Formats: sequence, structure tokens, C-alpha cells
Amino acid sequence: MSENRLREAWELLVQRLVRQHILRSKEVIEAFRRAPRYNFLPEELRQYAAIDEPIPIGYGQTVSAPHMVAIMDEELELKVGQKVLEVGAGSGWHAATVAELVAPTDQPKESWGHVYTIEIVPELAQMARINIEKNGYSDRVTVIEGDGSLGYEEKAPYDRILVTAAAPEVPKPLIQQLKTGGILLIPVGAIRFYQTLIKVRKEDGIRMEDLGGVAFVPLRGKYGHKML
Repeated sequence: MSENRLREAWELLVQRLVRQHILRSKEVIEAFRRAPRYNFLPEELRQYAAIDEPIPIGYGQTVSAPHMVAIMDEELELKVGQKVLEVGAGSGWHAATVAELVAPTDQPKESWGHVYTIEIVPELAQMARINIEKNGYSDRVTVIEGDGSLGYEEKAPYDRILVTAAAPEVPKPLIQQLKTGGILLIPVGAIRFYQTLIKVRKEDGIRMEDLGGVAFVPLRGKYGHKML
């Protein structure tokens, strides 16, 4: 599929998500336009980028469906200058959309935030690193290979944390590494059954909001699911 056709199909998807009130804020809408999913897929999968479904990328992992990335980006309430931790880099696409919100190129560099995205599968960490560099996000996104269920203590605390795989419960290290006033977004539930997207606000205490049912691959690592 040609670059023009990929771009046209992606724009039609963006417009549909706007009509469905899934993409709501102008900032997130523009982030989707500036960081299309097809730029973060292997060549043979680019033609499927505008289909609103998860796309398998090997090693039991997927690139999330566009509507789910849109929901998460809206619910994170991202602002320029924030430091963000993503658990589960995958292909690097979701991190790029977040970077467009916390470090947009139409703002001076000194105002930028940064995205740290951690991936437990070495091959996917390398894929994400290549995609981030190829698409011009290396100064806004850092890819780390490691156990994301432990967070990334070296750069904590974070304004926002998002997890792109389902955990059996909210990992304690992630709450500990979240700033007061911060937001953590994480799917919680069983490996193959019902999961809910949980929005955690850390204020004087911890407040959790159920955003509804979702379906994610299981979180791996110390605080993830014990895989057979």
C-alpha cells in the first residue's frame, strides 16, 4: 500500500474515532495524526494499521487497537512537560503518541517532558528502539529493556504511568514511583477472562476508578501473571 493510501486510511480512522467521541481533545487528535500507527509496524503489517484492532507483532504481544490507545491517552490527562513511564513498549507506537503530548515539537525543547518505556521482551525492546529512532522520537522517548512490573526507579517519580498489559493487581512499585497528584492507568484482571481498565489517582490517599472492560495481553515479570 502506498504512503498516500496509508495516510488517507489513517485520517479516515481518526475522523471516525472523533465522531465516536473516543478521540475528544484537539491535542490527542493531533498526536494521532502526527504519530500514525503504520510508521511503527513491520512492512508486511502496515496495510492493516487503520483497522481498529490489536495487531500481533510476535512473542505473544500486540500493538494495541487505536481506540484503546486513544482512550488511554485521553484518560491520562497528559500535559506538556510531564515525565511518563510506559510499561510495555511493544513497537513503540503508544510511547510516540504520548511523546507528542508531553513534548510536542511546536513547543521549545526546554519545556518538554520525556517518556521512558520499558519492555521485558528483548526483541521487542530492540524493535521499539529502532522505530523510535527512525521516526524522530529519540530525544523524547527512551526505551529500556527490563521488568516493567517493577517500574523504573532510576527516573522516578513520574507524573503519569501507563501499563499496556493486564496485571493480576496494581503493582506496588508503580504506585510508589507515581508522584503525588499523578495518574496511573492499568488493566487489571485474569489472563484470558474479564479485565478492567483502572485509573489510579495518587493524592492524600489512593483513589481508583473503574473505566470499564478491556482485553490486554498478560503482564509479565515479578508483579505480573505467573505464566505456565
